[in-house]
Amino acid sequence: MLKTVKPIAGVGMVEVLVAMVIVGVGLLGVASLYITTLQAKTTAQSRMKAINFAYDMADRIRANREGKSSYALALTGSTAAPASTANCIATVGVTCTPTQMASNDLYLWDQMVTDAVKGLPSAARAVTYTAPPTGTGPATYKIDLQWSERNSGTQSYSLEIQI
Repeated sequence: MLKTVKPIAGVGMVEVLVAMVIVGVGLLGVASLYITTLQAKTTAQSRMKAINFAYDMADRIRANREGKSSYALALTGSTAAPASTANCIATVGVTCTPTQMASNDLYLWDQMVTDAVKGLPSAARAVTYTAPPTGTGPATYKIDLQWSERNSGTQSYSLEIQI
């Protein structure tokens, strides 16, 4: 006597529920990875901005070597900004002293750093000048930037140059 094989009629409810749980867990993992990637991207962008701003100030100092201690800027928050008395770049026929140029450079740099779109608006910034110990040799400048990240806390970047 032949046995008849009962054909499979479909997938059971338990199998469907197990598959849905597995897919759901996988999608949650992908979403978590996406959020982590977005946070890392924001931190990387802020760090790159800080590096670019620090090197911009270093280039300004190199271009005006006679400014020396005029580039010293105490650590300032987002509300304190250096003032500039002369517009040394845009005004034709204006001759600025190295001190005025340093003041103008600090002012313009501060405007870039605190720009709401392209800058680090909540950044604290400082430039520290250290004279050469013997009166000859290179002076040392330390450019510091500190800013807050929503999920990473306080971040900082520091650049030290000798001129």
